Amino acid sequence: MGTVRRQLGGIYIYTRTRAHVYSSTNYNTQTDTCTGVRPHTECTRCFLLEYICVNQSIKFIYKALYYNSSCHKVDQVIRVNVESEEQIQLLRALEKDTYWGLDFWLHPVNSELPVDIHVPYQSLYAVKDYLSAHNIPYTVMITNVQDLLDEEKAEMEENNMKERHSRSFNFGAYHPLETIYSWMDDLVAAHPNLVTKDQIGTSYEGRPMYVLKFSTGGDRRPAIWVDSGIHSREWVSQATGVWTANKIATDFGTDPSLTSLLNTMDIYLLIVANPDGYVHTHTSDRMWRKTRSQNPGSMCRGVDPNRNWDAGFGGPGASSNPCSDSYHGPSPHSEIEVKNVVNLVKSHGNFKSFISIHAYSQLLMYPYGYTCKDAYHAAELDSVGRSAVQKLSSLHGTTYKVGSICKIIYQASGGSIDWSYNVGIKYSFAFELRDTGRYGFILPANQIIPTASETWLALKDIMAYVRDHPY
Repeated sequence: MGTVRRQLGGIYIYTRTRAHVYSSTNYNTQTDTCTGVRPHTECTRCFLLEYICVNQSIKFIYKALYYNSSCHKVDQVIRVNVESEEQIQLLRALEKDTYWGLDFWLHPVNSELPVDIHVPYQSLYAVKDYLSAHNIPYTVMITNVQDLLDEEKAEMEENNMKERHSRSFNFGAYHPLETIYSWMDDLVAAHPNLVTKDQIGTSYEGRPMYVLKFSTGGDRRPAIWVDSGIHSREWVSQATGVWTANKIATDFGTDPSLTSLLNTMDIYLLIVANPDGYVHTHTSDRMWRKTRSQNPGSMCRGVDPNRNWDAGFGGPGASSNPCSDSYHGPSPHSEIEVKNVVNLVKSHGNFKSFISIHAYSQLLMYPYGYTCKDAYHAAELDSVGRSAVQKLSSLHGTTYKVGSICKIIYQASGGSIDWSYNVGIKYSFAFELRDTGRYGFILPANQIIPTASETWLALKDIMAYVRDHPY
């Protein structure tokens, strides 16, 4: 980080810089404002930069807000289509620099994959200039993040009023945790001979973790595991889990494939795998991804629950920095939310498939993530995945890519399906649901049912294959 020193009426201004410097020519200590800043080419945003002003050896930190009538404090999501290895390295350097406050929704991996960056308004001017200075092309995917969040919140409030009035549940809406848990009770009450709600433990903040078990009887029969919402901000994941649970319950007895499956196997569905994080996205920070555990010695909270599994733990694609969204935690299974699942899977001992539902990017992946070495069953898993994606695409024409985690996106250590595969659950898969970046993690609620219904076709195809290929 460089500095620019300017003397203005006895006051020295040191400006933090990256690439091009936006230094003030006039500083008013009474109004705490700067003028004469080099104008941005778009001039449609506000930019907040930090100044350290020194006068008679006394340091003051001022925040200078550059504003004109056409500017607004809005975050944006920028997409970079990487063209070279040099650009990847420049973006990785940007990602590691916490000064900017950037949130990489899609990480810099290779020239075949886009990079999506949620940029706070304070850094927007500087980041765009950094990209331009290094001839890195970019486009704006979301021009105003807050507008989408406001629309989402308004829709939820309106839906909540409608549901209270009609005493119904809208599967095409997003819901808070307590509403989902209450709905689970209603589902069990409506299908008592098929569905049970079992508590597998509590979260770090003491919230119950519930699994819906779909079973026609028998003890520890061959089973299929499905979880959603391990990353709390991926709301279409939890919503898809809710829709799927209802679909399983209502289609049993009428759908021949599903009925055949449940006559011989059980399905376990954990709709909210990260309840503390999910509550936090509703109450404090919509973009929160991790758990909410406290990290000793750090002000930053939470661990990435999909970097916390005992599968290449602490390797590439996971961070040792507690402030990172991909922080792997102090040790494997340190997060109680992860440990609860591990304990259930191990104590059950007869799971034949493990499926984790994420968003976004429209991918169906299989192990490995912590290494790019092919899994022993890679050819079979790839074939199963391609068959499932073909079924998925048949409904709305949505396109998915299929491959191992490491080869289709990036090397990521400590992931759940790598762990499940290594403990002997051959048919381990992870979905990345809609979309491909137009809305990213803020997928409109009107896409919940189309997303869930097409995903169900893929899930059912995988389940049927697992049923027909015992091991």
